[in-house]
Amino acid sequence: MASSAACIFCKIVKGDIPSFKLFESDKVFAFLDINPLSKGHALVIPKHHGAKLTDIPDDSLAELLPVVKKLVLATGAEDYNVLQNNGRIAHQEVDHVHFHMIPKPNEKEGLGIAWPQQKTDMDGLKALLADIKSKM
Repeated sequence: MASSAACIFCKIVKGDIPSFKLFESDKVFAFLDINPLSKGHALVIPKHHGAKLTDIPDDSLAELLPVVKKLVLATGAEDYNVLQNNGRIAHQEVDHVHFHMIPKPNEKEGLGIAWPQQKTDMDGLKALLADIKSKM
């Protein structure tokens, strides 16, 4: 995990690296992605540095999705993806929690994904349900 001093997003929040800032509050920073998948592709990040969602305090997470929603409304996106990755094999490139808001104006622009569904073992699913619920 990158330290906050070396983190590109922490440098953007501090103003050490310029950005196309869309929104800022005490806990959240939002800016346009400089390598967008579509017009209006934006990143919404907590100012608290943490690599994965579980590293961020709940009070720093509370404002993130409302800001994503504001960006959806401001861009006028009718179809869009909200994406948040955790870890390299889950396609996370920057070790600072960030949500992508990616407008999907047509089939060619925006996020393209595959969904490799698997057959479900219902007994296994019931056991998994019990296991997860016991840890919440």
